[in-house]
Amino acid sequence: MTFTEQLAAAWQNNDSLLCVGLDPDPTKFPAHLKGRDDAIFEFCKTIVDATADLVCSFKPQIAYFAARRAEDQLEALIAHIHEKHPGIPVILDAKRGDIGSTAEQYAVEAFERFRADAVTVNPYMGRDSVEPYLAFPDKGVILLCRTSNAGGSDLQFLDVGGEKLYERVARLAAEQWNTTGQIGLVVGATFPAEIARVRAIVGEMPLLVPGIGAQGGDIAATVTAGRTASSTGLMINSSRAILYAGQGEDFASAARRVADETRSAINLHR
Repeated sequence: MTFTEQLAAAWQNNDSLLCVGLDPDPTKFPAHLKGRDDAIFEFCKTIVDATADLVCSFKPQIAYFAARRAEDQLEALIAHIHEKHPGIPVILDAKRGDIGSTAEQYAVEAFERFRADAVTVNPYMGRDSVEPYLAFPDKGVILLCRTSNAGGSDLQFLDVGGEKLYERVARLAAEQWNTTGQIGLVVGATFPAEIARVRAIVGEMPLLVPGIGAQGGDIAATVTAGRTASSTGLMINSSRAILYAGQGEDFASAARRVADETRSAINLHR
C-alpha cells in the first residue's frame, strides 16, 4: 500500500490519530538498558511493541540516532516495525532540504536505506527541492508549514503578497505540488488557529501535528481545528510524554498507559 493508504487504514483499524515520536535519549533510559550496545534499538522496539495497536504512525527522529552513531539501530527498528506491525506507517523525521542530485540522495537515504514510509522535508528551497521525494510514488512527503516552535513566526508569519508565508506554503503544496497525492504538512499544535487555517486551504491533506504533551499543545483545540469531515486527517505526535512515562523496568507498560490515555483524549474530541 501507499503511505496515504496505510495511514487511512491505521486511522480506522486502530481508531487512532496518535503518532508516537521515537526520540531516544540514552541518559533517560531505565538503568537495566544503560551501557548496552543495542540500548537505543531495544528501548524503541519495546516502546513500539507496547503501543503499536494504539497509534496511526511512528515517527523516529533521525538526529537522536545519528548523533550516537546508531543509524544501524534505526534501520533495524524500522525493519522491526514493518515486520511485526505491518500497516503502521513510519515517518522518518529528518527535515531534509536541498535541491537536485543532493535531494535525490536524501530521498534514497530515507526510502531505500531506512525504508521509511514517509519523510519530513523543508520546502524553503522550493518545488525542485520536493520533487525528488515525489519520484517514489508509494511514499509520503511531509512538508514543514507552520511549526510548533515559537521562533517559527520569525519567517512563517511574514506577509507574502497578502498572505502569510505558511499559508503560501500550504497553498503551493495543495494546489501545485501535490499532483500525485503524496504530500502532507507539519502544523504545530501550539497554534490551533493556524491549524484551522491550513485545513481550510488544503482540504483533506494529512497533517502531522507535533506539540502536545511536553510542548503543551491543547488536544481539544488541535483536534477541533484540524480534523477532516471524516474525523481523521491528523497524525498528532507525542514523544517525551510517552517515551519517558516510566523510569524502571516497567517503562513499556507506563508508556502504553500514557499512549492509551492520549489516544482516548484525542478521540473524545473527534
